[in-house]
Amino acid sequence: MSPDGRAKIGAWRAPAARHSVRLPAAMPAPFLNISCYKFTPFENDELPDLREQLLNACTQRSLKGTILLGAEGINLFVAGRPDNVRALVDRLRALPGLADLAPKESWSEEQPFNRMLVKIKREIIAFGVDGIDPARDPAPRIDARTLRQWLDEGRPVTLLDTRNDYEVKLGTFTGAIDPRIGTFRAFPEAVRRLPAELKHTPVVTFCTGGIRCEKAAPFLRREGFGEVYQLEGGILKYFEECGGAHYEGECFVFDKRVGVDPQLRETSTVMCFACQMPLTEAEQRDPRYVPDVACPHCADKSVHPPS
Repeated sequence: MSPDGRAKIGAWRAPAARHSVRLPAAMPAPFLNISCYKFTPFENDELPDLREQLLNACTQRSLKGTILLGAEGINLFVAGRPDNVRALVDRLRALPGLADLAPKESWSEEQPFNRMLVKIKREIIAFGVDGIDPARDPAPRIDARTLRQWLDEGRPVTLLDTRNDYEVKLGTFTGAIDPRIGTFRAFPEAVRRLPAELKHTPVVTFCTGGIRCEKAAPFLRREGFGEVYQLEGGILKYFEECGGAHYEGECFVFDKRVGVDPQLRETSTVMCFACQMPLTEAEQRDPRYVPDVACPHCADKSVHPPS
């Protein structure tokens, strides 16, 4: 650790053999997909070197996905052959502050990412609000099984979806509040439009994997919400431990799979090439859907594919 208490990266050495993770005897599919994040302070001046180390390690193992690095921590989505993915996780856990890194796993028949990117960002999840520090001042967490128990019991709790509108479109918890935002940066203003009475009831925030709630929940507390919890591990962890209880639809994911069901299996949902909206099977049957051209959401609009 540096004198100011921030994690010092230093030389990156392979972890001892006792930290290695063994492959399961049988694999559901050939590609292992992991997603995880950790808010832990890194030294800004050491991030470029760490970026190169990570990019080289991933490239050598034929891994693909995205890793975001910042002074506040790490956020990653990576896929590849299981032994190579687990080797990357072992090496990450050897870094200061990442020993307890706990990736969420799912499987796919094909590689869901096109390339490997490692980027240095000001925020590992863009929020745009100063003073929110998940590493040092987090909101209380609620685990998936406890949330399900609360919902089974019918406890008076407000579920607040912190995801973007196109993600909520595919599925969300029954009765959850949709803030109707296009980007996470719009969340603070959406919070200020919520009914004042919610400040006096228990609120549980949730998102895909938990990272947005790391900032959304503390922000709610700062705005005067008295009892706020964040769903630990997000929807994906809830699916893993509780299946689809109290959840309607599927969960949007940021890779080629587009959506996964409560059993964490890839669904038939696809992404519109032009407007990037997720399309259900019913929407794919709409005559306005033309693969690689347009869909019911953009067929009548002047929409150009992203560059």
